[in-house]
Amino acid sequence: MLVLHAWWGLNDAAKAFCARLSQAGFVAFAPDLYHGKVATTIADAESLGKALDARHSDAKAEIARAAAFLAQRASHAERGLAVIGFSLGAYYALDLSAGDPERVRAVVLFYGTGDADFTRAKAAYLGHFAERDPFEAPANVDALETALARSGREVTFHRYAGAGHWFFEPDRTDAYDPAAARLAWDRTVAFLKRDRA
Repeated sequence: MLVLHAWWGLNDAAKAFCARLSQAGFVAFAPDLYHGKVATTIADAESLGKALDARHSDAKAEIARAAAFLAQRASHAERGLAVIGFSLGAYYALDLSAGDPERVRAVVLFYGTGDADFTRAKAAYLGHFAERDPFEAPANVDALETALARSGREVTFHRYAGAGHWFFEPDRTDAYDPAAARLAWDRTVAFLKRDRA
């Protein structure tokens, strides 16, 4: 599993998620797209996110190298990789699935979307989206779901009633929704295990 962190950076929550995937029987790797920097406030996260966007070509190349690194070490590499993206990371997960269709077999999105040409993509897509999300408009989620379906991709998007952005991240005490997070985790594991079988 290639895990692409949210705009906070490769923080303890992202590392804990990778450890949780490992405990569930997966090989997980998360590249540090901020190269050691971690944000704790929205203002700092916005600043780091904008800096990453400014060098998005370099970031995409770095993610491609991380995918190749993981593929060389994963026992199921011949079947392709799964990519999990959180918010900012969701954009890059979608981009990788469109740009490297032979390598990416599954994509899991947590409250993030993005634009890409999915006509060559071969992945199945699972999405977890918040009902109350000031960072990701429902229209964006609907448009992505439609684009994936029109490209012939398997797509299952879940919308979590009453949840807000970051509902899955336990360190975001203002947004964490334990019930929604538990359901999203169970759905993710089932999707990834099904895809690996």
